[in-house]
Amino acid sequence: MPVDKMVDLSGRQMRRLPVHICSFRELVKLYLSDNNLNHLPPELEQLQNLQILALDFNNFKALPLVVCTLKQLCILYLGNNKLCSLPLELRLLQNLKTLWIESNCLQYLPEVVCELSLLKTLHAGSNALRTLPPQLQCLQELRTIWLSGNLLSEFPPVLLDMPFLEVIDVDRNSIQFFPSLAHLPGLKLVIYDHNPCRNAPKVAKGVRRVGRWSEETPEPRKANKSAYSALPTESM
Repeated sequence: MPVDKMVDLSGRQMRRLPVHICSFRELVKLYLSDNNLNHLPPELEQLQNLQILALDFNNFKALPLVVCTLKQLCILYLGNNKLCSLPLELRLLQNLKTLWIESNCLQYLPEVVCELSLLKTLHAGSNALRTLPPQLQCLQELRTIWLSGNLLSEFPPVLLDMPFLEVIDVDRNSIQFFPSLAHLPGLKLVIYDHNPCRNAPKVAKGVRRVGRWSEETPEPRKANKSAYSALPTESM
């Protein structure tokens, strides 16, 4: 058993996880990133103290169900795989606080994600998401959501009903118009660059915006309309 309760087997080009790793029952962190894994042994269930599991940059087409038996997981890295969905058993991971599912093949955000009641950070960028489920607003602990590089054609309406969000990233989508975000009291940062938008999202004082027209005041200008007739205006 490693003294630091961590095993890092990243970048080994492994096709199988050595089963003896599963005998380290006090293991807290297991990094298996950047390998050729597409399955995991059932013996992984023995690692009931595991809090961090990194499976990113592998060849998983489906999340092995044994992962869903690791109920102490707080951070799960699943990015850069070939996942098209997530199993309903993911709901068993009620201690999960950070979930990385970026750079997969997701055409929709699996609704089971909305059952992870302690989730604080969701990385779902570089998929093929066109919308978000309304159930997402049930995640009252969620503070940061990363949605860059998807296929969103409008700002997800459900995010307007999540006043506790602190960071919203919708960079590199297809959003043409942004509603006002000024009513979100917890918001600290909104990233909306690389969208074909006609306006910048209106935000409350002190909120940082990253994108076109981000330096403009969120309040409407009281200048002569003719002087600004050629410039885009922000929506009320």
